[in-house]
Amino acid sequence: MLEPARISKILPDSIGEELGFEVGDAIVAINGERPRDLIDYQYFCAEEELTLEVLDKYGETHHIELEKDYDDNLGLEFETALFDGLIQCNNRCPFCFIDQQPPGKRETLYLKDDDYRLSFLYGSYLTLTNLTPKEWDRIAQMRLSPLYVSVHATEPELRSRLLKNPRAGKILEQLAWFQEHRLQIHAQVVVCPEINDGAHLEQTLRDLAQFHQGDIPTVISAAVVPVGLTRFRPQEDELFPVSTAKAQEIIPQVQKLQEEFKQELGTNFAWLADEWFLIGRQQLPPESHYEDYPQLGNGVGSIRQFIKEFQTVATEMLPPKIDSPRELTWVVGNAVEIAFQPLVEQLNQVSGLTVELAPCRSNYWGQEITVTGLLTGSDLLEHLTGQYLGEGILLPSLMLKDHDTRFLDDLTLETVSEKLGVPIYPVTGVKELIEICLSGGMEN
Repeated sequence: MLEPARISKILPDSIGEELGFEVGDAIVAINGERPRDLIDYQYFCAEEELTLEVLDKYGETHHIELEKDYDDNLGLEFETALFDGLIQCNNRCPFCFIDQQPPGKRETLYLKDDDYRLSFLYGSYLTLTNLTPKEWDRIAQMRLSPLYVSVHATEPELRSRLLKNPRAGKILEQLAWFQEHRLQIHAQVVVCPEINDGAHLEQTLRDLAQFHQGDIPTVISAAVVPVGLTRFRPQEDELFPVSTAKAQEIIPQVQKLQEEFKQELGTNFAWLADEWFLIGRQQLPPESHYEDYPQLGNGVGSIRQFIKEFQTVATEMLPPKIDSPRELTWVVGNAVEIAFQPLVEQLNQVSGLTVELAPCRSNYWGQEITVTGLLTGSDLLEHLTGQYLGEGILLPSLMLKDHDTRFLDDLTLETVSEKLGVPIYPVTGVKELIEICLSGGMEN
């Protein structure tokens, strides 16, 4: 159902503020066209003369005419990017994280999107199995590129088996469509041991590399990601977690292909997510390996990039000592324990500052090796209750859902902080982390 685009924020000194928009007002139409989503809104607003039909928060309709420069933004943000609702997923992938959650949590945790618009706007991955001819036409006409596509396997029968959807077998035809229309994608391959690994993985990456040709390569890059499993998944799914031995098998297999692709295509093309090296207990590749970080959103090079940024910012910001002694606990997933130890040592070189790293595994999800973003409030309580935590906890904000104050298990920051008896400081990025470490005062 198509709803008006309800405004959630007006940027200061913007056209929207000048026109008197308020939070709660809604855009119904732009030059007589009703926007389906944020893509339509941005496209329609590119005109220099606009007539806006507005439904204010009191239910009154207004018509506003304005002139602006072609590239001027109205400075409005909206409650959702999709005004006509989410395009739902029609697959039944056994490794889908949405289906591996316990029941009874907030509704938004169970939304299974497979929406090309969110892929274009925010880089979320889709499978291309649920698109109507009308949506394919819109992708072509509006040049919605690049999109981010979960491929998993290029062999038709195998991909249909993985997605449990007969339409999934058309992936090579769909890639040819992107090639014909000179549109691009980033690909993702989630490796499920004993299903799409080994020769199947090599076939998939070679097939995808065939679409990395010419001045506009269709497949820009491919990320190879280990399957993530939780204790809540259906037991009949026939899936196995990635073991250390399996990671040590996959890493050289993909690295050999990278060398081949580098010679033929001028790029590594296929990228191993950082998790492979953490699970396989191997050193992360050097920074030079990652080129321009084409698969950062898939965790390819994110740890190496964080370490580099940390070292740069720390060199600029860390003083020899601070006036008031300060003790803090930095909570991370146990997957990055070894990689982050040098960072903690660098912090503790500041006289008066003591930071203890608290690497945690997630018993909530039932994972031996856990990335930081999947830690829950209950995991923190289980690992940290009764421990000396200093003056507070440094908490990477990616543990919290969409800048909310709730963890993935619905526990709130306030609840966890109260039970642990210390403040919790959510931190986004290196600079904020170091600022909080030094907030007891510093001396040069």
